[in-house]
Amino acid sequence: MRSPVAAAFAIAAGLIVLAGYFIPIPLIQVVRLQILDWSMLLAAVAALVAIFNLAAGHIRKAMKPSSSRVFSVVVSLSLIITLVAGFILGATDPLFQRVVTNIQIPIETTLFGMISISLAYAAFLFIRQRKGWVNSVFIVSVVFFLLTNSWFLVWGQSIPILSEIISAIQKIPLAGSRGVLIGISLGSLVTGLRILTGIDRPYSG
Repeated sequence: MRSPVAAAFAIAAGLIVLAGYFIPIPLIQVVRLQILDWSMLLAAVAALVAIFNLAAGHIRKAMKPSSSRVFSVVVSLSLIITLVAGFILGATDPLFQRVVTNIQIPIETTLFGMISISLAYAAFLFIRQRKGWVNSVFIVSVVFFLLTNSWFLVWGQSIPILSEIISAIQKIPLAGSRGVLIGISLGSLVTGLRILTGIDRPYSG
């Protein structure tokens, strides 16, 4: 896959998909949709291969005597039970969806809690290692917006003028999130341009 032919195919496919959003020619639209269908199919196959690889790795660990094999046993059994239940009941079955949701939501909540603790610890280390007025402003802003977006100022929602001020303050962090999204978009755009021009070739291994 390091030959110029692979790069030519990748660049041509990217240009066709990109041109399909701007040039209303039926032939380009048909080719663009076909390329996108192939891409989704390949992504699904890659995800399936990754799942089988993960399952095989945990099954191998579960069969070896070790202190951490219990985690691999739980993961392997959960994967097998979910797979069998999904085939028997179907992905649209209400009971199957309710069971999966009741398991998935606590896990995601736990992960978010761990991420919050990790971020708080990272902020503490950041203040401890680098002292200055910029860091102080950063920490004060974090604490301030955490308080304004929590239950601490719920009592102010009943006061007309104060409720508008609180609502305006709570919308300020949206500017930061939009800035992050703009940064991600620019990074994706630059990465796409580098792939289209052949500078980066992630498909070459």
